[in-house]
Amino acid sequence: MRVTIGTFNLNNLFSRYNFKGEIVAIEHADTSVNSLLTYEFDAEDTYKVRTYLGRLVSPKDAAGTVHIARRIKAMDVDVLAVQEVEDIDTLRQFNRDQLDGLYSYVALVEGNDPRLIDVGLLSKLPLGGITSWQHAVHHDAPSQPVFGRDLLEVQILNPSRTRTLFTLFNNHLKSNYVSFKDDPVEGARANNALRARQADVVAHIVKTRMRPNSRFVVLGDKNDAPDSPYLWAFTADPQLGLVNALAEPQETRPAKPDTPPPPTAAWTHRYKPSKQPALYELYDQIWLSPALAPRQVGAWIDRRQRHGGDGSDHDPAWIEVRL
Repeated sequence: MRVTIGTFNLNNLFSRYNFKGEIVAIEHADTSVNSLLTYEFDAEDTYKVRTYLGRLVSPKDAAGTVHIARRIKAMDVDVLAVQEVEDIDTLRQFNRDQLDGLYSYVALVEGNDPRLIDVGLLSKLPLGGITSWQHAVHHDAPSQPVFGRDLLEVQILNPSRTRTLFTLFNNHLKSNYVSFKDDPVEGARANNALRARQADVVAHIVKTRMRPNSRFVVLGDKNDAPDSPYLWAFTADPQLGLVNALAEPQETRPAKPDTPPPPTAAWTHRYKPSKQPALYELYDQIWLSPALAPRQVGAWIDRRQRHGGDGSDHDPAWIEVRL
C-alpha cells in the first residue's frame, strides 16, 4: 500500500460567512457594519462575529482560494496537513465547494492564535484518535500555553479501520514577524526563543506518546530551516532519530528565474528583503520516525509560478511511503 502525505500553509483561509454563535449583545445593535456583513435574527438564533484587533476578519480573496484549491487537487495526496485555516466550518466548506469533496475526513481543533489561524487535516484515509495539545506549557513559562496555534496529533487508519498506519503531528511554530512598533533585534530574539521552547515541547510530547518502533510523522510550517538550532530539540534528538523527508525533493516545475537562483530545490518559502537578494527556506517540513523513514519512496514540492506565490506564500510539499 502506498500513501502520500503532504503539508501546505493555506495563507489565511478565512471564510466569507458569519457563523451562528453566542453573542447575544449585538441583537439590538446597529447592523450596518459594512457592505460585506449583515445580521439576520430570529427567535432561536444568536450569532458570533469574527474580529481581530477590533476589525472584522476579511475572507481569503476568491482568486487566491482558487489557486490553492487547484494546487491541492493537482497534488491529490492521501493525507494533507494544513495551516492557517480559520475553523472547522471553513475547512469543511473549502473541501466541499473548492475541492469537490476530495477528502472524506476533515479534522481541526480551534487553537490559541488571536489571528484565528488553526492547523487542520484533510484525509482520504479514516482517522482514529485526535488529540489537541493547545494547552501544553513549557517549564520556562508554565503560566501560558506554549503553542500559539496547536500541536494536532491524529491517528491515520487503514481503509478497513483495523489498524493504525501511522500517527501524524501537525504544528505551526512561531513566525519570524516582528511588528514595526517593536525593536527588531529583541523581537527576533523573542521569536526564536519561543520557537525553541515550542520545539522542546514537541519533542517531549512525541517521545511520551510514541514508542521507539512507532511509525509517525512530524510535519507542518516550522518557520525555520531544518538545521536551525531553534528546532534542534526535535530535529536533532537522538532518541527520536527523525529523518528529514524533504532533503532531496523533486520539483513539479522549475523555479521562477531569480538572481541569485535558489541554492537547492529544498525550499517552500521565499522572502525578499528590501534591496537584498531573496531568501529561500524549507519552512514547510516533513520528518519521519526511524520506523517509517526506510519506507519513503519519493518527495516533491509543487513549485509556484510567481515569486509571490500562487494563492499562498508557501509551496506545498509531500512524500510517498510504502506501507
